[in-house]
Amino acid sequence: MSYFPQVEKIQFEGKGTKNRFAFRHYKADEVVLGKPMKEHLRFAVAYWHTMTQDGSDPFGMPTNERTWIGATEMDTAKNRVEAFFEILEKLGVEYFCFHDIDVAPAGNSIEEFMNNLDEITDLIKVKMDQTGIKLLWNTANMFSHPRFNNGAGSTNDPEVFAYAAAQVKKGLDISKKLGGANYVFWGGREGYETLLNTDMKFEQDNIARLFKMSIAYGEKIGHKPQFLIEPKPKEPSKHQYDFDAATTMAFIKNYGLEGDFKLNLEANHATLAGHTFEHELRVAREYGALGSIDANQGDMLLGWDTDEFPTNVMDVTLAMYEILQNGGIAPGGVNFDAKVRRSSFAMEDLILAHIAGMDTFARGLKVAAKLIEDKFISDLLAERYGKWTNTEIGKSILAGKEDLESLSSYAYKHGDAIELESSHIEYVKSVLNDYVF
Repeated sequence: MSYFPQVEKIQFEGKGTKNRFAFRHYKADEVVLGKPMKEHLRFAVAYWHTMTQDGSDPFGMPTNERTWIGATEMDTAKNRVEAFFEILEKLGVEYFCFHDIDVAPAGNSIEEFMNNLDEITDLIKVKMDQTGIKLLWNTANMFSHPRFNNGAGSTNDPEVFAYAAAQVKKGLDISKKLGGANYVFWGGREGYETLLNTDMKFEQDNIARLFKMSIAYGEKIGHKPQFLIEPKPKEPSKHQYDFDAATTMAFIKNYGLEGDFKLNLEANHATLAGHTFEHELRVAREYGALGSIDANQGDMLLGWDTDEFPTNVMDVTLAMYEILQNGGIAPGGVNFDAKVRRSSFAMEDLILAHIAGMDTFARGLKVAAKLIEDKFISDLLAERYGKWTNTEIGKSILAGKEDLESLSSYAYKHGDAIELESSHIEYVKSVLNDYVF
């Protein structure tokens, strides 16, 4: 059975095409900076927004038309596997991501949940073997169920901690079974509401304890994916321990996890933290911890995680510049953690939305490559910081030959002759527009 009988495999037709079901910019095998586009981008589709999101919001009922709903929850879960791989194949996407609860119903007990996971992931493995499509990463949903009201790793209840550990263990078993390249922790409830009843150090110690148990278990079963933490501020906890890239790197370094953990960064989460996406990517890159990204965008007029498909070419260009400067993102990838708008309720919109996101990243990749080839940004930096390498005082400071006394003496002799240079930043941004548009 085909769930999208009207849609053929999406082909590249160029920006002049009028065919909605065609790529205008993404050409998988086009070589950019020595590698095919598909290797630079390593696109993945998110199971949760694609297969389980129903179009409802706090003010309205579901709107999405979905033809895979079956007579039972397990029937629906099995139908979703078939529909999901049809989407992946028609888009030509080679990777996917999921939470445990996305693919299998929780049932009425932990035993039933784990059995359901086994059954559905067996079906997923069959489809993976048939298609060659790979698992970018999986994770455990340890934030939706009421038991995680006070966190999972950070919970005040050791029985909840044990339940979380069971989910992570199963997640790693599944990751090994499906050959997962990465395993993600998103601390959706790992935070607090008020310090009046919170022991911050104890809670963070316990999060780290769960992570170290995960590393040890992966080694025990002979499967060591790249572990990733996904920062997100405020939502749903008022104070998240993984607020942004810098906060999360402080946690990683404090607990000695830098040899095993990197970051999975999301554009919309950067927005909520008051940062640009390229800022978060730069922080991770400079720590050597840029692992993978969730591709989406937020609405600047709304103060929550809207998870829109990425269509802003400027933002994506600057993000891709950071990824290229990082030397790529493998074994991570570009996961579309994005959902169609409530008004885009038709089945075909799932295909069209991913085409839009893939085309946007293809454009961003090509522009970022041109910026690197022309040395546009590197020349700006060389000029701006040039005095550190082309003046005697700059070279002497960098060589460690100066101290406060010698620099104070220098300032008394030369300080009144300081001449600053303008950044001409408006002109720079205008030229950047020429690259992008």
